[in-house]
Amino acid sequence: MSVPDLNLRADPVELTAALVDIRSVSGDESLIADAVEAALRAQTRGFEISRFGNRVLARTHRNLPTRVVLAGHLDTVPIAGNVPSRRTRTPDEGDVLLGCGTVDMKSGLAVFLHLAATLDDPVHDLTLICYDCEEIAAEHNGLGFIEREKPDWLAGDVAVLGEPTGGLIEAGCQGTLRVRLTAEGTRAHSARAWMGENAVHKLADALTTLREYVPRSVDIDGCRYREGLTAVGIGGGVAGNVVPDQAHLDVNFRFAPDRSQAQAFAHVREVFAADLADGVLSAQLTDSAPGALPGLRHPAAAALVAAAGGRFRAKYGWTDVARFSALGVPAVNLGPGDPSLAHRADERVPVDQIREVTELLRGYLSAPAGAGGELLA
Repeated sequence: MSVPDLNLRADPVELTAALVDIRSVSGDESLIADAVEAALRAQTRGFEISRFGNRVLARTHRNLPTRVVLAGHLDTVPIAGNVPSRRTRTPDEGDVLLGCGTVDMKSGLAVFLHLAATLDDPVHDLTLICYDCEEIAAEHNGLGFIEREKPDWLAGDVAVLGEPTGGLIEAGCQGTLRVRLTAEGTRAHSARAWMGENAVHKLADALTTLREYVPRSVDIDGCRYREGLTAVGIGGGVAGNVVPDQAHLDVNFRFAPDRSQAQAFAHVREVFAADLADGVLSAQLTDSAPGALPGLRHPAAAALVAAAGGRFRAKYGWTDVARFSALGVPAVNLGPGDPSLAHRADERVPVDQIREVTELLRGYLSAPAGAGGELLA
């Protein structure tokens, strides 16, 4: 198949449509990577360009005092009859572009590529990272490969991830972990239940604890993060006439980025300390990912907030900004599109929002550093 031509200098709405029309479901990004690489080599100046698998990397070396990393993923979830893209108008949203990846996150990627080709005199050195396999298991994430194999490419003073935020700055992200609470009992015939020990019943106190749990709210750099501890799964039972000898409760803790993963797990153990101490339950950490501090006090990050009119808010969900935060790079999410529309068959983005984010970032990348910020609830 021939490599599609991408015009990086075109209206970023048209560039978004062209990217959407290149099918790039996770694990099948070679064609879009080829197209992005070819366009960057032909239409940008002053960039060192590197290809690493299906990851396309580009950076300038102007010896400017600060470096901004722009990172966006090339892949989408499986297509749901929504490729190729199409333009339409809705009563509430006006002119929109529909198609797989319009929100998550080919519109954000189009903004970054367009700016790489059209910024004449940026005040920051730029790094552009276009990576694969973000929408599937973390072990395949292309940004993770870069972190392990080419970590110097992630160096910077601030990173901007093109995740959909409705055009607002969402700073940092919360961490997440899952814990399985397991209860052991003794199996018996339900007609003689007194001869057994019901494992399901042993989960009752844990469920009450969750119902009465009061989550913490914490302010970091003007961003208010609201934690949550929630039951997300429960299992147990053998048959309709058997007292179950094992049951489990899966709990998800979304924690503010001032906690480490170890501290977050310790907090969960503290919440269920009575049942764990008595041996009623055991706790196993089954999944964990760190949060990301917003880092908005860094001058380069403060300048981005100023360019956005001082409007920002906390990011509650986990994103790849956590990878940058772990490296000491302040990171924010900023991209067109309503994240609640991501992955839907009717995924769509207002075209004006693509242009607005483009101009917001153009102003930031072209203007001297500033400061200031206002929290959005």
